[in-house]
Amino acid sequence: MTEENNKFPKRVVKQTFEGKFGMSDNPADHGFGRRPETPDPDAQETRSERREYGRFQDRKSFGDRERRPFSDRGRTRKPFNGERSERRSFDDRDDRRSFSRDGERRSYGDRGERRSFGDRDDRRSFSRDGERRSYGDRGERRSFGDRNSRRSFSRDGERRPFDDKANRPIFRQKPERKLYDDDEVVRDEEAVLSFADAPDITPESAGTNPAWFRRLLALTTEKGREREGKFLAEGVRVVEEILTNHIDVIIGVYVAGTKNLDENGAPVLNSLGEETFTPLENLQSTVDKARELKVDIHVISEDQIKRLSSTTTTQGILAVCRSASTKPNYEKSRSIVTLVDAVQDPGNLGAIFRTSLGFNSSGVIVGKGSVNPFNPKVVRGSSGTFLRVPFEKDRDLIDAINELHKFGYTIIATDLHGRQSLSEIEPRKLRKVAFLVGNEGAGTDQHLIDISDETVKIPMSSDLESLNVSVAHGILSYEMAKIQKDL
Repeated sequence: MTEENNKFPKRVVKQTFEGKFGMSDNPADHGFGRRPETPDPDAQETRSERREYGRFQDRKSFGDRERRPFSDRGRTRKPFNGERSERRSFDDRDDRRSFSRDGERRSYGDRGERRSFGDRDDRRSFSRDGERRSYGDRGERRSFGDRNSRRSFSRDGERRPFDDKANRPIFRQKPERKLYDDDEVVRDEEAVLSFADAPDITPESAGTNPAWFRRLLALTTEKGREREGKFLAEGVRVVEEILTNHIDVIIGVYVAGTKNLDENGAPVLNSLGEETFTPLENLQSTVDKARELKVDIHVISEDQIKRLSSTTTTQGILAVCRSASTKPNYEKSRSIVTLVDAVQDPGNLGAIFRTSLGFNSSGVIVGKGSVNPFNPKVVRGSSGTFLRVPFEKDRDLIDAINELHKFGYTIIATDLHGRQSLSEIEPRKLRKVAFLVGNEGAGTDQHLIDISDETVKIPMSSDLESLNVSVAHGILSYEMAKIQKDL
């Protein structure tokens, strides 16, 4: 380029792009803003140009197209076993070949004539003993209801027919969740007390609810036991335990029996006009033991026993006893005492009594807010052995701890945040020990833990946060019994 051409200054043209990315800003490219141009028939078409429909007017509709054989459609196909100029039906294709089971190719026509499913008697399958047999040998096809010969295996290994109704499998539904244990009787204590104390009893109900029976019903409630100073001990094992070790607290034994009838089928009455009963056979040995000890025995109906029992599956025997206990001796040189803080499960308190007896505990102090030791479930949970363990009930545990300190006891509280085990405490502090165990859910009262001398934690896996209160008490009692043995 010459200098003459360079005498003009350079100009920079700026243009703002306002369109979308990938699309042209020229309106002509979009088909608006310009008049349609007449296409040049001699010009070569491009892919971007749109062709008019008029150029293809000579094209015929689909219905006007003449049908041509497949072989004339523009390309030559290799004939398959001859020219296919003529369409054949499926049955005429005998020359079509396929593979046989032994790997050899064979024609379709060699497979024989097409048959219905029921005529395929030569079709073979394997029998249970491994031998091949034809399908037709399996007998005539039957409906499902006629298959009485079909057999299945029973639980003892024998084959049995499936239609055996007595042995059909039972499909059980998922048991629904219940709010209380099935073996536990739930009572309205206020209603029971008001019925037991009612002075007017209708003549119709006086026979089944005499005055002595209504007094016994009152013992099934907490207020009734406190008022009467008595409790009920249920079950064969519990009654025999009290007969053997605490005969002095038993008032009478009540046994379920069958009604006595005379020759005419009428009930035999006693001097008071009440029906009489014969004790059940499975209770005869306990009845004989009570008679040897000269304990009053009363045979009543099974329905009356069930109404007095705290469980739905009663054993048919109970004893009425006086509420009595022995105060622990805190002056022993070596002693183990248990302080119970707000334990409300009767089964747990009963297990604590049994553990205390098993490791020669000096006693149990039951604090306020805990279940009553004379509750029938506590008596049953301890198997009647709770009377062999000295105990105090309804004690203020702060006063009890201060009293035990005067006798030289070391108060050891169980705590989830404790940093030492029982074996890490100095042996001189373990001659006289009082364990403090707490509520199942909330644990031990923090104020009681603060005034305790030591806190311990049972070493266990981190997968479990805490143990049942009766289980924890059993472990501590066992460890303490071994430690005191070596002191």
